[in-house]
Amino acid sequence: MKKDTDKTLNWEMRKEYDFSDARPNKYAKKYAEGTNIVVIEPDLVEFFPDSESVNATLRVLVSIFPKTKSKGKPKKSSAAHVG
Repeated sequence: MKKDTDKTLNWEMRKEYDFSDARPNKYAKKYAEGTNIVVIEPDLVEFFPDSESVNATLRVLVSIFPKTKSKGKPKKSSAAHVG
């Protein structure tokens, strides 16, 4: 069975597609700057419904801990891992 490559290479935008009211992607700038995606567990979504609530809570937690300089790689836990 031969694939018809002409259909995939020579397509044109259909006339019925109207992009005259199109707007730029509002997330494009943030994406270009770089983002960190974190998945919130379902039981926490009630408390953290958006990124602002997560960031505010993390800032409070960070302010509690004293600032220390990192001395390289974090130490491994002394607890035995059972796997």
